[in-house]
Amino acid sequence: MRLLLPFSSPLSATSSPVTPQFFPESPPPSQIDYSALSKILKKSVIGTLTGALSLTLVFSSPISSVAAANDPYLSLNPPSSSIDSSLNHFDSVPEDCPNEEEEADTEMQDDDFKPQLVVTNEGIVEEAWEIVNDAFLDSRNHSWTPETWQKQKDDILANPIKSRSKAHEVIKKMLASLGDQYTRFLTPDEFSRMSKYDITGIGINLREVSDGGGNVKLKVLGLVLDSPADIAGVKQGDEILSVNGVDVSGKSSFEVSSLLQGPSKTYVDLKVKHGNCGPVKSIKLQRQVNAKTPVSYRLEKFENGNISVGYIRLKEFNALARKDLVIAMKRLQDKGASYFVMDLRDNLGGLVQAGIETAKLFLDEGDTVIYTAGRDPEAQKTVLADKKPLITSPLIVMVNNRTASASEIVASALHDNCKAVLVGERTYGKGLIQSVYELRDGSGVVVTVGKYVTPNHMDINGGGIEPDFRNLPAWDEVKEHLSKCNIFQRS
Repeated sequence: MRLLLPFSSPLSATSSPVTPQFFPESPPPSQIDYSALSKILKKSVIGTLTGALSLTLVFSSPISSVAAANDPYLSLNPPSSSIDSSLNHFDSVPEDCPNEEEEADTEMQDDDFKPQLVVTNEGIVEEAWEIVNDAFLDSRNHSWTPETWQKQKDDILANPIKSRSKAHEVIKKMLASLGDQYTRFLTPDEFSRMSKYDITGIGINLREVSDGGGNVKLKVLGLVLDSPADIAGVKQGDEILSVNGVDVSGKSSFEVSSLLQGPSKTYVDLKVKHGNCGPVKSIKLQRQVNAKTPVSYRLEKFENGNISVGYIRLKEFNALARKDLVIAMKRLQDKGASYFVMDLRDNLGGLVQAGIETAKLFLDEGDTVIYTAGRDPEAQKTVLADKKPLITSPLIVMVNNRTASASEIVASALHDNCKAVLVGERTYGKGLIQSVYELRDGSGVVVTVGKYVTPNHMDINGGGIEPDFRNLPAWDEVKEHLSKCNIFQRS
């Protein structure tokens, strides 16, 4: 099974529950994956598309206006007391499906006659080896080749591996030989905690599963104990059919996870189907988002009070970042802000998709947000802005050597599209993409499978992004710089 981490900051392997942890000396892996890489290690991947996050289908939460009142996520209306919106309202029970209990009994009887697969120590090591062989991207040019990797496998398996702990040690050493700090081993306990990480606010983790006909279904991979979804009766394996009345057919698991997100205490409507044949249940859940707003803002006056500048500090890109940024921008505009400063200093990342959606707020429709690159030709993707910008005012983005990952995606997108000038220090330089795979004994491996490339085709990883100014320039300089940038792009 492949699980995709939803954040670009490091995970503490020993903490519980799993939450983003930030370490300045080593910003974490960016946790987005490609649907196109679903072919990798078919025996370990549930269905053909198991990613919790997919960059090939980028969601965009629609905003008809900057006003917070028009954002559906900000509704604080309690659930209706009518039967139709009851937590346990069954919409339909398909008549052409067999009885659920009978179907389960049949499956159990069939399982009695299925040979049980023996998970050997050598098999676990070989499974991890195959994942790297099929997916690993050597981002730092350590001259990794399939030939040298094959030789390492032959050497490792030349002697018996006598214990599971020894197998895990072998995998750790094997991955360490790649010279990639982000490719690593997860114990069964670490993987279990990671798979239950909740970015939805209602306590579920989603996966994409093939229906056998070229399409995918979105099913519940894991549940957080005593979460809103768990209390309402959602089960592992249930299929998500719609969110707030929106049919989710054809959407990626990250798109749907994003639709589920919203501020704590607000409500979301789901339609879920239990098992393969129903019944279909309508559920209204109250979100329990533990994330705190990463946005702070104030209005500053410059040049004897003649210029009003909206200053916005973004500490990380969590589930609330984009929504709270929109609210802050609107409030600052209402107070008369005609220029804006977005401070990304010491922002080590967070949810990469939140960073992408933040960048889109400032770009013209059709502008490139980021390119992705990987070993698989189908993984070459271009992420584009799909709406008009929230503001057209001059913008400064402040950065430093702790501006990393999702923050670098935002900074480069706005800079390369001539929407902002960068001020401060060269950024950290973290532009890699990791996937997380479950091995058959419940352990897992995190593998670097791709990287980001800026709209101007610069590789972020390792080098970072050089700012335009070291110190804050005058606003006339900002306007002149952006004007020249636009002229250069059109020429």
